[in-house]
Amino acid sequence: MSSDGEKVRTSGEVSRPEPVLPTVNPAADKSEPPKAALHPAFYVSTWIALSSSVILFNKHILDYAQFRYPIFLTTWHLLFATIMTQLLARTTTLLDGRKTVKMTGRVYLRAIVPIGLFFSLSLICGNVTYLYLSVAFIQMLKATTPVAVLLATWGLGMAPVNLKVLLNVSAIVVGVIIASFGEIKFVFIGFLFQIGGIIFEAVRLVMVQRLLSSSEFKMDPLVSLYYFAPVCAVMNGITALFLEIPRMTMGDIYNVGLLTLLANAMVAFMLNVSVVFLIGKTSSLVMTLCGVLKDILLVAASMAIWHTPVSGLQFFGYSIALGGLVYYKLGGEKIKEYTGQVHRSWAEYGNTNPGQRRLVIIGAVVIGFFLFAGALAPSYAPDSVDRVRGALGGATAGRF
Repeated sequence: MSSDGEKVRTSGEVSRPEPVLPTVNPAADKSEPPKAALHPAFYVSTWIALSSSVILFNKHILDYAQFRYPIFLTTWHLLFATIMTQLLARTTTLLDGRKTVKMTGRVYLRAIVPIGLFFSLSLICGNVTYLYLSVAFIQMLKATTPVAVLLATWGLGMAPVNLKVLLNVSAIVVGVIIASFGEIKFVFIGFLFQIGGIIFEAVRLVMVQRLLSSSEFKMDPLVSLYYFAPVCAVMNGITALFLEIPRMTMGDIYNVGLLTLLANAMVAFMLNVSVVFLIGKTSSLVMTLCGVLKDILLVAASMAIWHTPVSGLQFFGYSIALGGLVYYKLGGEKIKEYTGQVHRSWAEYGNTNPGQRRLVIIGAVVIGFFLFAGALAPSYAPDSVDRVRGALGGATAGRF
């Protein structure tokens, strides 16, 4: 009897509503609006701007500003990168990826140092090239880098020889050869330095690929710079100590400007930082197309800033090389797929914004015409070109 009463009383107690303290803050339980993220176009444009700025900046310092010490300049870039990566590793999370890398003294000597050697050689050759060749022609020659990487992959036994793939990249080689025949200011020693830089860079990339094939050594570009910059700075510094520093004076540095050299190193380092964000926010397709767009913009910038003569034959050859590069990177099926997507997007854009699409087409035609006319002008109207340059006050020769 008593137990029944307890049951009734208990059930009655449960049924009575009593105030209960909340276990979760209602305000905090509401989902916060997502933080505004930057559009991928921001990272793309930043990378293109920084990459182009480094190349144009180096050309300006080494050639037009008459600072004829490319090895010293490379050493300064690497020393600055070493200092900055050490600071970032201690003050930010950008380099936390290094904590997952099982780096030992043995691995550093057997892997990092040899890769650093080829990295140094590629940087030295690349900077020396600016003393002899135009930025436009250098970018055209760089289109052969995928071919060199492919051959280095076969040569180092990373992949079997594939004649079909070799045929696919042959268009790149043919296009660059045509562009080389069309180069007006061809300097053979500069050509050899650039080819050497491409070969060293290809071997470095294949060695890095072999190192990163193990999950223990996955590194983003900034972490790679953290490990490679110190050894490369030492190697380049020793080289510069024997080849350039004995004939350098403080007057050479003051002539360029300490702030200019500091800004140059900062832009070069920011380029490495931008690559990390670009890889994380975009795809390999975007990277490939951005590289092609950057090369085209650099050719145009070289023509606009320093009036670099580019012949029609060079345009023709470089177009073939770029087409072959895109085909090699993406493949025929992917190109058809993406072309269809672009065509549909372009049609939809035309239906919704017919006036803007018309302006885009007109602008592209006008820009293409002026680029083509600028390329042919030195050959069919050299006197007129000289008069225009004189009216512009020598444009930007020797300074930005």
